[in-house]
Amino acid sequence: MRSNVRNLYLIPYALWIVLFVVAPIFLILYYSFFDIEGNLTLANYKKFFTPVYLKMALSSFWYAFLITAFSLLIAYPTAYLLTKTKHKQLWLLLIILPTWINLLLKAYAFLGIFGTYGLANAILETIGIGSKQILFTDFSFVFVSVYIFIPFMILPIYNSLEQLNPSLVDAARDLGASAWTTFRRVVFPLTLDGVKAGCQAVFIPALSLFMLTRLIAGNRVITLGTAVEQHFLVTQDWGMGATIAVFLIIAMAVIMSLTGNRRGKV
Repeated sequence: MRSNVRNLYLIPYALWIVLFVVAPIFLILYYSFFDIEGNLTLANYKKFFTPVYLKMALSSFWYAFLITAFSLLIAYPTAYLLTKTKHKQLWLLLIILPTWINLLLKAYAFLGIFGTYGLANAILETIGIGSKQILFTDFSFVFVSVYIFIPFMILPIYNSLEQLNPSLVDAARDLGASAWTTFRRVVFPLTLDGVKAGCQAVFIPALSLFMLTRLIAGNRVITLGTAVEQHFLVTQDWGMGATIAVFLIIAMAVIMSLTGNRRGKV
């Protein structure tokens, strides 16, 4: 009886997965086998392995790696300090609040901050460095991307640190381990699941960014996400856009398998 009730509860979840996960993936796979004229072909896959798209793929992975690496370098110390401060919930709320703001609004805010007459250049002028071209550069793209994604790196790491048994740290210190050794041999390995979850939450969406490449990088940064947008909305070559999306899905699946929790495995 209980198992039947449980199965009934699973029906909405299963329908959601089928309609909004499985079906879209099959549609993308289906369209990838058609050219711009609607003819069945494998030319899209052949075209993907040309230098243009391979360079684009390499660029996508490189920028996703940079965004993830900088996010991790900032997020881990921040999450660690959060566990030691008072009013943790207030600080967490302040970190989460920017995620409630629309991505487009945040991008336009940085257009003003990094613009020629924006706050960043005003500060540079004040300290005597002079006005610089900050907007439409690799730096501005990575900076804004890290700002947008960093809450998704902080939260899982913070949760892992909060769940860490403090007696293990005390035991390491009592046995003569330095602060660095304690972190390297005890704290970091025990919070690695949080780091993996954070890297997964940042790297995967960063891999397919397209809006920021246009608004913040001024199309100086070309990624696979940009190419998908162009093919679907500009050139109307849905087949090629779907083909790129297929490879993005494969890449994301590989990343999820590499950063997944293997605790149950021997």
